[in-house]
Amino acid sequence: MNRLWDKGAPLDERVLRYTAGEDYALDDRLVAYDVRASIAHAEMLNAQQLLSLDDLDAIRDGLQALAAGHARGEWCVELADEDGQTALERRLTERVGTAGARIHLGRSRNDQVLAAIRLYLRDVLGTLGAGALAVAEALDELGVREAATALPGYTHMQQAMPSSVPLWAGGFAAQLRDAAEGIAAVGRRLARSPLGSAAGYGTPGLDVDREATGAALGFTSVEEPVTAVQLARGKAEAQLLFEITLLMQDLSRFAADVLLFATREFGFVMLPESFTTGSSIMPQKRNPDVFELVRGRSATALASLTEALAVCAKLPSGYQRDLQLLKFPLFRAIDIAHETLAILPPAIAGLRFDRAAIRLDPAIHAAEEANRLAVREGIPFREAYRLIAAKLKS
Repeated sequence: MNRLWDKGAPLDERVLRYTAGEDYALDDRLVAYDVRASIAHAEMLNAQQLLSLDDLDAIRDGLQALAAGHARGEWCVELADEDGQTALERRLTERVGTAGARIHLGRSRNDQVLAAIRLYLRDVLGTLGAGALAVAEALDELGVREAATALPGYTHMQQAMPSSVPLWAGGFAAQLRDAAEGIAAVGRRLARSPLGSAAGYGTPGLDVDREATGAALGFTSVEEPVTAVQLARGKAEAQLLFEITLLMQDLSRFAADVLLFATREFGFVMLPESFTTGSSIMPQKRNPDVFELVRGRSATALASLTEALAVCAKLPSGYQRDLQLLKFPLFRAIDIAHETLAILPPAIAGLRFDRAAIRLDPAIHAAEEANRLAVREGIPFREAYRLIAAKLKS
């Protein structure tokens, strides 16, 4: 099979397996975005009189047919293709002939894949943000259902001050809305088009219109100068992974509370049976696996962020093959975040608090009493603090 860089020399299959790794399979999710960017590129070539109208029509129709077939599961990116860009161009050329081979004029796989990734990530920002807001709404609804349920507020794992289910759930809801804003902010780095930078140094001898392809794809500007494009790689990815890590940490802390409250010793909350699993040896057990895995998967998000940052940390300028290794931690964290955000609203909807089991330490109102004493008697708070502390000891 001929590859985009093939010059006739045979390739050791071991090299293909090592260099392609899992990249070819990861590229499968980028096919639709690569098609969009390729059509925009072909239309720009035609506008610049670098591609005939007949060739443009053949390329556009061929790419749209390939995208539809891929969406139906009729083909996928294979190891022999090496990557999604080769898979698409090879199939296009088989379908429309030499016109398909003309589409690569004025571009490289480097700017091609980065354009597809940025288009994909723009959609991801929307779905992740919406998912975070859906969990926040589920928490708001929990607060409404349990509006009259008091809870102890903890510091240092000790009952400290009075709280409630609305106050507890509302805190997490507020942080999830903040997470949605943080995710949306990643869009600043995704708004710049890399197309036309080719392998990182532009397209000498070709009059390409970078602004036209960028505008056609909804980018607000082009990445300038062309040498900045490869230096920018990994930054939007790491920023999104950072925001996903913060999001997953919020969800992990929420899950940790639920798991603590659901223990026999606490007994504050009851989990729906449909969201628990059984033990293979203990007939009485129902296990809170969903919340345990939510708690644990924050570690995967953090590991993905660390991996992405480490890939780029000491790279010289220009394109380096190491950069393809960004996809695995990026896609892994995105998938985990999506799955977690999808399962939590129905899991939260099934939570029920047992008010009879919730016992507040009588001393939990001590800070409130000290505040009132200080105001009523007109004494410094620190003196009121000591008086209340002494009263509690007696």
